[in-house]
Amino acid sequence: MEKREFIDALKELTEKDDVLAVGREVNELRTQFEDYLIEATRQFQIAELEAKDKNEEFTQEDWITPLKEEFYEVFSPYKEKRKALIEAKRDEEEENLKKKRALINQLKTIISEEENIGAAFSAHKEINEKWKKIGDIPRDKRNDIQQEYSRLLEEFFYNMNIYKEIKDYDFKKNYEAKKALIDQLKTLSKVENIKEVEASIKQLQNEWEDIGPTKQELWEEMKNEYWSTVNVIYDRIRAFYDERREKMQENIVKKKALIEKMEDLLSKEREDVKTWGNQTKEVLALQKEWKTIGFGPKKENDAVWKIFRGLCDQFFSLKSEFFKDIQQEFDKIAEVKKRLIEKAHKLKENTDWGPATKSIIDLQKEWKRAGSAGQKHEQSLWKEFRAACDFFFDAKQAHFDEKDKAFEDNLKAKQALIEEIKAYDLPSDKKEAIAALHEFADRFSKVGFVPSKQKDEVFKAYKTALDKHYEALDMKGEEKEKVMFEARINTIKGSSNAAELFEKEKQAIRNEINSIKQEIIQFENNLGFFANSKGANALKDQVENNIKAEQDKLIALKAKLKMIPNE
Repeated sequence: MEKREFIDALKELTEKDDVLAVGREVNELRTQFEDYLIEATRQFQIAELEAKDKNEEFTQEDWITPLKEEFYEVFSPYKEKRKALIEAKRDEEEENLKKKRALINQLKTIISEEENIGAAFSAHKEINEKWKKIGDIPRDKRNDIQQEYSRLLEEFFYNMNIYKEIKDYDFKKNYEAKKALIDQLKTLSKVENIKEVEASIKQLQNEWEDIGPTKQELWEEMKNEYWSTVNVIYDRIRAFYDERREKMQENIVKKKALIEKMEDLLSKEREDVKTWGNQTKEVLALQKEWKTIGFGPKKENDAVWKIFRGLCDQFFSLKSEFFKDIQQEFDKIAEVKKRLIEKAHKLKENTDWGPATKSIIDLQKEWKRAGSAGQKHEQSLWKEFRAACDFFFDAKQAHFDEKDKAFEDNLKAKQALIEEIKAYDLPSDKKEAIAALHEFADRFSKVGFVPSKQKDEVFKAYKTALDKHYEALDMKGEEKEKVMFEARINTIKGSSNAAELFEKEKQAIRNEINSIKQEIIQFENNLGFFANSKGANALKDQVENNIKAEQDKLIALKAKLKMIPNE
């Protein structure tokens, strides 16, 4: 429900004629509104913190306080009006109770003293009409008063041996009315809305009490059917509210579980931007999950929300303190990247394609080495830098598209060479076979450019043909890994964008080297935790073996890096 909808819904309810009948709905709306304000306040605080994180001015207006004041400007008069009506109704019910007791006393007098049957029947009719017109009485007295009146009515009719036909007719009419009312009660089992069921059963019970007596021999059976039907309905109503209370308790349990996760997250270390970023995502995910959980009992719901919000506020407060110090470093990187953007703009219209391409690629490398400029600057700077680079490469592509027609002979030559590679019978001697495959790679790389539309297709066919031969060689372990890497390098030489592919290979290896270095640092740190004992020495040996294995990987990767040409 949106914020204005709460006000509109409250006005619609409080403007109804019977404000007592909408009491439960108004209270539920108020609870939803208070929960909405709590969530809105949280969002407001998060927005304010995020603005501080970004060093931006927080300009969002406080719409929550005016909304709350407007809501209670409608709710307070309604509450006072409802209170007054309840008090008036209570006074009216007490007055009605006095009237009904007076009628009961009159009926007792008629039963015990009136000897004129006609006068007695007339007096009974008058009392009964007055009884029907009297409104509600206090609920705790209602059952006793009605039972006493019903008992006196039955006593009256059974004591009056008059007008048998009229009595039988009334009994029959009352019987049919009560049977019809029981049928109406049974139809409530098909009504899904519990509030509607509650309202209907109260109304039908009132109507039941107003219907006169029936024949005594039919009454017991009908009474049992009536009460069994009523009890089934009330069992369903109680089950509904029990289930809702159980569900609300389950929601509290789920929210407490999220609080535990938040407490665990707060206990973790955060020493770099990446860790802060990852943990921020976790916090936001927990907040999102919190929203999906329904409400619990109001008192408990408010308590767990206060704890959860406090933990989130604590996290973002710590984050704000951390980024105060690191923001200066981000600003320095941003200045470096602004200078790179200026250089990119100067190069983007350069048509000396070879040197200009190398310069643009060098700028891209510098950009990567510079690191992140932080959330405040990085995206906008990257967007401008990438636009300048894209402008250059789009212009370069358009230029070389014009030259594609001149590359048709190269296309035919490469296609013929691919067919030759496919048909080649691999020698049984491994060195001879590798040398032959190297020669194919050299021949392919020496053929000039092909039309850009066919370059990927041709290179893929060439790579597939060579890879098939390499896979057929009987090699294992380090030998296979070395030969296959050399083959990939030789294959890339034949690509039209070899420089770009070589750069990607280098970057992938550098990333893997950095990862392994971090692993080695971690293993070396772990060595300091082992005391001198038999069990600890075994673990220490295992860690040292792990370090040795990672160092071997590092040597192999550095060797690969040297094998990649600088194009």
